[in-house]
Amino acid sequence: MPIERTFAIIKPDAVAAGNAGKILAMIEAAGFRIVAMRKEHLTRPVAEGFYAVHKGKGFFAELVDFMTEAPVVLLALEREDAIAKWREVMGATNPENAEEGTIRKLFGTNIGRNASHGSDGPETAAFELSWFFSGCELQ
Repeated sequence: MPIERTFAIIKPDAVAAGNAGKILAMIEAAGFRIVAMRKEHLTRPVAEGFYAVHKGKGFFAELVDFMTEAPVVLLALEREDAIAKWREVMGATNPENAEEGTIRKLFGTNIGRNASHGSDGPETAAFELSWFFSGCELQ
């Protein structure tokens, strides 16, 4: 199976709670190579652009408010079958439905504050990686 890249965010709730290091340890234990990483406090225009696919949906404003309330950790991850594996490590979007031992089960509090984000497919991963990282950062 070829090496694949995906994009991940450790969300503001997890960073503010001091869980970023624990989540990074879980990422490495799951066999990911961290290609690029940056802690950043997202601006409103950056968050709105990143989540533009959700513009017009009822949760858009709340999502942007949440993602701009505190710093996040942005990650480019690499391994075989990275997209599917990262989604497995994160767990279900709603922490109540997530498998035991997953990031969202351990660190998420509800469907909106679920500790992590991950690309859902190759095209999304390509867009999301390029939104936050330049080509030279992904070497």
